Amino acid sequence: MKKQELMKYRLADAMKQCMKDTPVERITVKEIADTCGTTRQTFYRNFQDKYDLINWYFDKILLESFEHMGEGRTIYEGLVKKFEFIDKEKVFFRAAFKSDEQNCLKDHDFCLILQFYTEKIESKSGKKLTENLRFLLEMYCQGSIYMTVQWVLGRMERTPRELAHSLVEAMPAGLAEVFRELKLIS
Repeated sequence: MKKQELMKYRLADAMKQCMKDTPVERITVKEIADTCGTTRQTFYRNFQDKYDLINWYFDKILLESFEHMGEGRTIYEGLVKKFEFIDKEKVFFRAAFKSDEQNCLKDHDFCLILQFYTEKIESKSGKKLTENLRFLLEMYCQGSIYMTVQWVLGRMERTPRELAHSLVEAMPAGLAEVFRELKLIS
């Protein structure tokens, strides 16, 4: 792993430490840097702000959980992997998903998942999304993020597998049909 990548993980660990006692909104870059044993300048060489750090860490998880989709893995399997990791890091994600500030994780998650699914559909089908399919996909992504946040915040009891199953089952029929044709769900 490169030196800069290691520093990013160190900063993410420091952020997780800070999140144990302090809401995200009240954590400062100085606190993160001090906890990490580095400087604010080092923090800003790696991230724009604390939300950029949270989003970077989430990207690592999301991309890892979906990277093999299309190589025999389904949306369900990718979601299970994502939720298992989130479950292990619940303190971090509980704090991160509570925030509604600019550049927050909820908005970032929506953009990332929408982009991922759009690219997956377009590359596998060889066609651009229709307006109707884009509507269904956006609605599905918003709903799945909402339910993920409810789960992370402890407002519903489900295992990662149960949540993944529920989200696949809740997919709008038109979107599910496209995903079945592309062999992304069974």
